[in-house]
Amino acid sequence: MVYLAFIFHMHQPYYKDLLTQESGLPWVRLHGVKDYLDMVQILSKFPKIKQTFNVVPSLFEQVEDYNNAGVKDKYLELSAKPAAQLNESEKKFILHNFFSINSDKVIHTFPRYYQLHFKKIHNQHFSEQDFLDLQLYFNLAWIDPSLRQNIPELKKIVLKERFFNEEDKQIVLDKQLAILKEIIPAYRLYNRNNQIEISVTPYYHPILPLLCSTNIAKEANKKTVLPKEEFNYPQDAKDQIKTAVEFYKQRFDHAPLGMWPSEESVSEHILPFIIKAGIKWIVADEAILFKSLKIKKRDTKLLYQPHLLKRREGELNIVFRDRNLSDLIGFVYHGMKEPDAVKNFMKHLENIDKAFKGKDTLVTIAMDGENAWEFYRNDGHDFLELFYQHISESDFVKTTTISQYLKLAPAKNQIKHLNAGSWIYGEFGKWIGSPYKVKAWEWLADARKAIGKIKDPGDLAWKQMYILEGSDWFWWYGEDPDGSFDKLFRLHLSNLYKMLKIDAPLYLSNPLTP
Repeated sequence: MVYLAFIFHMHQPYYKDLLTQESGLPWVRLHGVKDYLDMVQILSKFPKIKQTFNVVPSLFEQVEDYNNAGVKDKYLELSAKPAAQLNESEKKFILHNFFSINSDKVIHTFPRYYQLHFKKIHNQHFSEQDFLDLQLYFNLAWIDPSLRQNIPELKKIVLKERFFNEEDKQIVLDKQLAILKEIIPAYRLYNRNNQIEISVTPYYHPILPLLCSTNIAKEANKKTVLPKEEFNYPQDAKDQIKTAVEFYKQRFDHAPLGMWPSEESVSEHILPFIIKAGIKWIVADEAILFKSLKIKKRDTKLLYQPHLLKRREGELNIVFRDRNLSDLIGFVYHGMKEPDAVKNFMKHLENIDKAFKGKDTLVTIAMDGENAWEFYRNDGHDFLELFYQHISESDFVKTTTISQYLKLAPAKNQIKHLNAGSWIYGEFGKWIGSPYKVKAWEWLADARKAIGKIKDPGDLAWKQMYILEGSDWFWWYGEDPDGSFDKLFRLHLSNLYKMLKIDAPLYLSNPLTP
């Protein structure tokens, strides 16, 4: 039997300005209405499908901010503002930002939205009605197709197609906020019904090994260029894990069993913190398995089973994702017709079953649970429903959560030393090594030293510090298309110095990247 374990990772960086309560970007809200709810609700049609959803506490915290009116969202405010009252600056902002969604798979499926996009590309004049329709369509298009179809008020607006009024627009915005309120209760419900397991990530999504020491990057790749001064704060890694577990307990009434280390970044240094936090299993990329065992050739006999990390602090299970199969769903199948994609994947599973002659195997699919679907037709629903149907009807594939499988088949093979690395090439080059990324780590080290010198900096300052340790700022340095992440990182840094009542370094006044 092929036991298939899906782990879908839900994550957004921390956007909110802690001093003004303003969110610089709308992606928590928009991905919230597009991905976080329907990805769980779709399972109601397929009771045989078991899955694991990994949530990042700082993401759910931001969802709760919307639920509690605890955040100001410029995109939402400009969406709600009557089109007749928009000034020129606001119109310019809307024209620049309200086409921020996949044009081929989304915009072009709405004739009126496509018409507005055409007008924008060709610098044609926008009337008041054009702006109103654009305000509505930007927010409507981000809502998942299944929700647009199943919520009567939204279905009616979709059928109307154009010449919307302010009341129509407000309905869309109200429904967005209503959808956000359903997300966490839905996860709780499906978790209680044992159809999903929920795992967790360290609170603000930091690269744990690099918090312990930036020098660890050289363990994964000896050629890595390091910051002038080592960032070396293992206590921060420990705290990010501890607070994540506490957050989880408060929302789901029990402790998490699993953890997805941010960016599947692991090393020996972080294992004691994870074990002491009560976590029973973690997930990493297959490259880490083969590096840890010093095996150069891919070996699926080793890959398709859980492994055990026995350490002085206790025991921890680890599973490794099949990179090839995970990436087929994440990056390839959106370019294929759904029946062909599903047939291709089922053939892979059939080959695995034949290769192992019917013996039980654990095949782990671990991938981003949100960003892939906008590249699919119908936000991935056509693919997923056909996929889940085939798996449900299969006589050689059975889905499982990681914890369920570990009860069935406890890990036997031990890994004596876990190699340092992440899901990208088994190293940390996506977050450290380039000139801009290295400089960002040096700025972070300066800030960490500053807060360390204050006797009682306060909870808000520590919160700001931990936000700054998130992985996304370093991911985007040198690759940030519009500078928005550079701007956010410098904003968070400046805010920390304000909280500490210290003059912010002058370098924060200018973009790090040109």
